[in-house]
Amino acid sequence: MAGPAASSSGAARAVVLRLDDLSLPPRYLTVPSHLRVSDLLASLPLPSSSYYLTSGGRPLPATSRVATLPPSASVQLRLRALRGGGGDGGATGAESRDCYLSMYLAKKPDKVDPNETRLSRFTCCALSGEPLAAPSVADRLGNLYNKEALVEALLHKRLPKALSHIRGLRDMIPIHLHPRPDAEAAGEEVRFQCPVTGLEFNGKYQFLALRGCGHVLSVKALKEVKTSACLVCHKEFEEADKMPINGTEEEVAVLRKRMEEERGKVKEKKDKKVGNGLSGSKHAATAMAVAGADKLENGKKGEAAAAKRFKAADHAPAHANKEVYASIFTSSRKSDFQETYSCRSLPLGRN
Repeated sequence: MAGPAASSSGAARAVVLRLDDLSLPPRYLTVPSHLRVSDLLASLPLPSSSYYLTSGGRPLPATSRVATLPPSASVQLRLRALRGGGGDGGATGAESRDCYLSMYLAKKPDKVDPNETRLSRFTCCALSGEPLAAPSVADRLGNLYNKEALVEALLHKRLPKALSHIRGLRDMIPIHLHPRPDAEAAGEEVRFQCPVTGLEFNGKYQFLALRGCGHVLSVKALKEVKTSACLVCHKEFEEADKMPINGTEEEVAVLRKRMEEERGKVKEKKDKKVGNGLSGSKHAATAMAVAGADKLENGKKGEAAAAKRFKAADHAPAHANKEVYASIFTSSRKSDFQETYSCRSLPLGRN
């Protein structure tokens, strides 16, 4: 590569131009000594604003001349760090390759599919995660469980804090899920449906459980058939007996409030019964005290009525030896006890 034409007024200078940033082999140039660094950059087939020259690791001023370089100097062509990041081809501040690697190689949390979450709430036990199977129960907030798993957790006191509202068997409502025909044999995940409309129990449709009989029906079925009796067993129910299954936050809040009110009523009723029991026991104690006082007044003061001692001989049957009959209920007499070698270690009378 030939450099700019040498001027007659100055000597030529050999320069080694290194192009490491462009991954190209070095070029050997012969340029006039009086040539400026800026002119040298302009003579290259590259945009001079994007590059600069260094010598010995130091940038060369654009106004300096080639004559200031040592003979056979090695000049490095360096790429300027572009600024910007606004779509102009500039850098975004992450020039290091490690920044990109750490950004893309960092493990991102898996996104939870809301459809899968909704489906699992209607097909799996909320405690064990196993598929719902009879016998099934629901708590007072509309969550579904396999009864066996819930009872076992209650017995071993292994319920999580999220299920602290379940305190015992009274908080379990037995439910009856209507199976889909041949769903279990085919291995399908959704195995239950509404017994009236046939809507699948997969979380896409709203379902209610009737607390009185435990049958689970779709909201659509109860809207289409205006009745106050269960559409399956025809048992009468009230509006308060309708319990949403896996309801919204608002519905769960209403169920929780109802649960607290019911517990408050039960506690109030229990306290009332305990109060009545205590008052009754006080009256009974008073009556016994009065009766005892009457007996003391009728008898001698300071002396208790002598209780007649039970004697087995007095109750012997006819034609029976009273002494023999009495020996059945009493121990042997000490006068008849004969000491033997094997009973010397025993106290007298314990033979």
